[in-house]
Amino acid sequence: MSRIKKYGLWIAGASAGAVAGLFGAGGGMVLVPLLTALTDLEDSEVFRASVAIILPICVVSIVMAPYYPPLGTVLPYLLGSCAGGLLAPKIARHIPTLWLHRALGLLILWGGVRYLWP
Repeated sequence: MSRIKKYGLWIAGASAGAVAGLFGAGGGMVLVPLLTALTDLEDSEVFRASVAIILPICVVSIVMAPYYPPLGTVLPYLLGSCAGGLLAPKIARHIPTLWLHRALGLLILWGGVRYLWP
């Protein structure tokens, strides 16, 4: 593993963990651009690596959370996210990586603008 890749993964992971810890979510929004810029991962590997890194961050965030919503409140979101997680990779195979990057960029911009003017 090259040094840039090794340190890039550390920086990307730490950044994603900090964003998740500070804001409760959004680790993937920093991971994908950082993994692309700081590592020699292929574009197709970046999205998979991002998901693999986010999973333990989510577990830590759940354990550290001061409040746990009732299961009945989060169950529809869990079911929907599982369905999306199963369906999206099948669709993503047919979308050029450049367009996936652009879509993520637009999603990040949209989220940022929404938080600037609540």
